[in-house]
Amino acid sequence: MHTMSDIPATGRWTAVAQSPSALLIVTGTLIGLNFPLGKLGGEAGVSPAMWALLISFGAAAALLPVMWLRGHLRWPSPRILRYSVISSLVSFVGPNLLLFTVIPHAGAGYTGLMFALSPVVTVLLAGLCRLRTPGVLGLLGIAVGLIGAVLVSVSRGVDPAGPPVQWLLLALLIPLSLASGNVYRTLDWPPDAAPNVLAFWGQVCSSVVFVSVLMATEGRIPVADVVPAGSAAVVQMVVAAMTFPVVFRLQRRGGPVLFSQVGYVAAAVGLIVATLALGERYAPLTWVGAGVIGAGIGITVLAQWKEGRVLRAPNTVGPGSVRS
Repeated sequence: MHTMSDIPATGRWTAVAQSPSALLIVTGTLIGLNFPLGKLGGEAGVSPAMWALLISFGAAAALLPVMWLRGHLRWPSPRILRYSVISSLVSFVGPNLLLFTVIPHAGAGYTGLMFALSPVVTVLLAGLCRLRTPGVLGLLGIAVGLIGAVLVSVSRGVDPAGPPVQWLLLALLIPLSLASGNVYRTLDWPPDAAPNVLAFWGQVCSSVVFVSVLMATEGRIPVADVVPAGSAAVVQMVVAAMTFPVVFRLQRRGGPVLFSQVGYVAAAVGLIVATLALGERYAPLTWVGAGVIGAGIGITVLAQWKEGRVLRAPNTVGPGSVRS
């Protein structure tokens, strides 16, 4: 039998699960799984565009019954359609084509670490656009994470078995594209739009783009090419279905700068999974850098917790407060 005391406890757990810090960890972990899964797809001969289409289609297909049950399955407004097209191109299509193109040459772990550079670029773009930026502790977390990413990049660059320089340089376009998407999604968020609606239409738009790319480059949709990577493909679709709803929740609750720090979590997860599951090997300095990235994540979560306490305190909510 439930007591009244159970209600506050349940409410507290719900609040924790929906907090920006928890969403940051969950989203970053799910994104981090894409790197080793993408490498498995590439090794099985699946093209980058086809693997990215698999992700978009899987996410849209999983969200379709949710949209129908909630009564949200209707043609989007011009504002939502514009938002979906632009955000899908900048935030998903561009980064994923780069990601799955670079992974076979630079490795899943290293390519994943390019996501760890996006917070710094996001802070710069957010400042230029006069969006709310983090306080001193939050900036410290970003800086520590960046130092870790630099250590990892240096260790890979001097490794004789490391990838050619051109692939390292191409990988640097990933954080620039991600940062642009982080800022755009906040600036142009349609009023009263639910995260699931934006996630669904964004992946529908991405699917259309990837189908167009495949038809233009290969003249077909190479579904049969996915068969050799069957298990990885199924896992990838499940991960995609879980990822995009939390992506847009984190974007709305945390803003572009906090959202960008999923790169740190994704980088660490990608490195660990690539080592344990794919047998990739990295120099000791790489692991030192990964540890520093972990410290940056910890500082970021602490900063978010302290900031949340300040915003909940009496007489402290003002024009600069975060909009949930």
